Amino acid sequence: MKITLLDGSVHDREELIDNMHSDEFYYNYLGSRVMSSSNLSLLKSGVKSYHYVMKYGQKETPALREGHLFHTMVLEPEKLNNYVFLNVESKNTKAYKEACAYHADVYTAKEKRDAERLVDALLRNQKAMDYLRDAQFEVPMISEIENTAFRGKADIIQNNGRIVDLKTTMGVDNFNVSADKFGYHRQCYIYCELFGVSHKDFWFVVIDKKNLDIGIFDCSEEFYEIGKQSTHDLLDMYWQTIGNPDFEIDDYVLRGTL
Repeated sequence: MKITLLDGSVHDREELIDNMHSDEFYYNYLGSRVMSSSNLSLLKSGVKSYHYVMKYGQKETPALREGHLFHTMVLEPEKLNNYVFLNVESKNTKAYKEACAYHADVYTAKEKRDAERLVDALLRNQKAMDYLRDAQFEVPMISEIENTAFRGKADIIQNNGRIVDLKTTMGVDNFNVSADKFGYHRQCYIYCELFGVSHKDFWFVVIDKKNLDIGIFDCSEEFYEIGKQSTHDLLDMYWQTIGNPDFEIDDYVLRGTL
């Protein structure tokens, strides 16, 4: 099976999937050449935001750093051997800045403690751990959804076919609000399409960064359909703007009547 990327290049699907196990290939090469749930969220924030991030890259936020370290500790702890943890409390120190010049993943002692606190709480919860057993971790997939190349990497795929996504939040009791704000309904739809599963087989395991409460959420058909419609609308926006060869970013304006 062949996949046409956003830049028009055509690739063998199985070869792409094999290469996607490399973070360099998955994030850097495919980052601007394939659509994803996170790319759609960026597009939703603005056409120009999408354009310039795809062109120049995006600065890593504290929330993304926290989530990345937490996921690595839970799902790929062997990668921690390549991480640098400095016994400093601030990223403004000379030692931290010097380490960043030579290493890709550098974290402070506080960031490490904060992540270990979350990991410890998760691993002690047997109900949550049921969703991590008999499973593969960090499973990549690529396919075309609505005639557009999409990539995704499932945090957890259990042997029963269930996909589980780990999330951290600042209020697990209001996770429904966060799910809408951050477009997790689109993630549900996209991953169900990529991996060929029902919305009934897509779950979120969520840990609260404040009080360590853990939530386990399944996805309703309505949640899936909201994600499907939102994905469709944002893809329409993409192909009318960024994906249109006649589009000029400098001339882009929003029009309306007041």
